[in-house]
Amino acid sequence: MIEVIPAIDLIDGKCVRLSQGDYDRCTDYGASPVDMAKLFLDNGLTRIHLVDLDGAKASAPRNLRTLEQIARLDGVEVEWGGGIKTDRSLKDVFNAGGTYAIIGSVAARQPELMARWLDEHGGERLVLGADVRDGRVAVSGWMEETSDTIDDLIRRFRPHGLTQAICTDISKDGMLEGPAYGLYERLDREFPDVIFTVSGGVSSIDDIIRLDALGMKRVITGKALYENRISLADLRRFVD
Repeated sequence: MIEVIPAIDLIDGKCVRLSQGDYDRCTDYGASPVDMAKLFLDNGLTRIHLVDLDGAKASAPRNLRTLEQIARLDGVEVEWGGGIKTDRSLKDVFNAGGTYAIIGSVAARQPELMARWLDEHGGERLVLGADVRDGRVAVSGWMEETSDTIDDLIRRFRPHGLTQAICTDISKDGMLEGPAYGLYERLDREFPDVIFTVSGGVSSIDDIIRLDALGMKRVITGKALYENRISLADLRRFVD
């Protein structure tokens, strides 16, 4: 059964969502991140996708206080993304209570550092974050495009113990048009030893049902939840 992971994206400590990674197309939902995390936990959703959009732009975590508050909640697991560029920032995220660290820009720009982190912390704590636009991986809050594909990154880091990857199709993110099903089917088929998280485009419970039927292991949903296109009651069928 697919695991549903609710997203909380942060700017200035507030819950927001971007459309296609564009900071100028930002919706502030006026909700407390901690209250949202509590609501998700109360409905059996224990793994939370927390993204520091300020940190992604600043190249250093900026919302660690919010991470600390959420990490104190009973039973929560937090996967944190945004601004992890140095040994210090990775340590800060883990010290603040992050269960998993999502590594994107470093994986593409400093592969030797990513490889060392995987060797030191293991694939059970480090997650490759590959945000894809037109087949290429984008970094720095989706503002810069690299020459790498997600396949390149996976092949590079599997020998160092990579077992988890979050792949976001930026063209789908925040657009509520449905995920890039073909992309995830292909990745799951070609790299069966890596657990992929579907990210971007989930618009309805039917999308999640279809992904589950395709055998996908994890899916992130954000905007569809905040805009009531998917209810927490809908998601109970995916809670053990």
